[in-house]
Amino acid sequence: MPEPLLEAKHVRVHFDVRQGLLSRGQGQVRAVDDVSLQVASGETLGLVGESGCGKTTLGRALIRLIPTTGGVIRFGGEDITRMEGAVLRERRRHFQMIFQDPFTSLNPRCTVSDILGEPLDIHGLTPSPEARTERIRELLRGVGLDPQHAHRYPHEFSGGQRQRIGIARALAVEPRLIVCDEPVSALDVSVQAQVINLLQDLQQQRHLAYLFISHDLAVVEHLCHRIVVMYLGQVMESGPAADLCREPLHPYTKALVSAIPVVDPASKRPRIMLGGDVPSPIDPPSGCPFHPRCPVAETRCRTEKPVLRTVDGGGSVACHRV
Repeated sequence: MPEPLLEAKHVRVHFDVRQGLLSRGQGQVRAVDDVSLQVASGETLGLVGESGCGKTTLGRALIRLIPTTGGVIRFGGEDITRMEGAVLRERRRHFQMIFQDPFTSLNPRCTVSDILGEPLDIHGLTPSPEARTERIRELLRGVGLDPQHAHRYPHEFSGGQRQRIGIARALAVEPRLIVCDEPVSALDVSVQAQVINLLQDLQQQRHLAYLFISHDLAVVEHLCHRIVVMYLGQVMESGPAADLCREPLHPYTKALVSAIPVVDPASKRPRIMLGGDVPSPIDPPSGCPFHPRCPVAETRCRTEKPVLRTVDGGGSVACHRV
């Protein structure tokens, strides 16, 4: 098997909760709790789950935007878990991020030219002002925007256009991996389709790898090669996208898949409604983290944590009932 481009082993991200004048510790938020995954070159790995399950925290930790509490992260076979300073800055050229909100992820005081030129300047990728200007024009053309608009400000663009600017910024340093943090959730449905098609075209042209974070399993099924399902900071199930959406194994995945809209009423799946709310990551339940909401939970689910194990077809699942 070829070496994965990005590999995470047993990654944990815990945040201390402090209160009062003396900032006394009140516990820890286990935002990401023992997650392992791999992303190959040219692959799109989907990361799905409800809001608050740790998807964005994991994505940011994998590209070192926030520190990890434990585990190992390797990029291109190199351990980047504890890299700092200039060494990390040089490696960051190879992994970038597209943020969820195109309205707040762009500096309103900078022109598009400034926004796209900053990463070029930081990494010294253009030898002259003329080359810098031409590179900015190429980036705008590459995401379907008019190069003549390089001197406009973000507020002069629509939401879809702003997200295209965010994509161009991520592409500026010619990365090998892009973490896409719900890049279409803030856009209209018609614009979502345009941005998704753009991401697919760019992947084919540049052989990019994506970690695509979303709560919309329908979008992930269309775009991704493999899917990882998270709940309360842990992996519940993973596998090839088509197999996971057609025959989900974990009760949580079944509930998510049942919410995917279908065109043909005759093929409509029975809707699985989960009761209760997602437990607090400060005080997660014992045993299986999903057992308080699981419709098929048994006695040992409350005390014994299931191990993520491999199943037929190349997937894996953490459930005592499978």
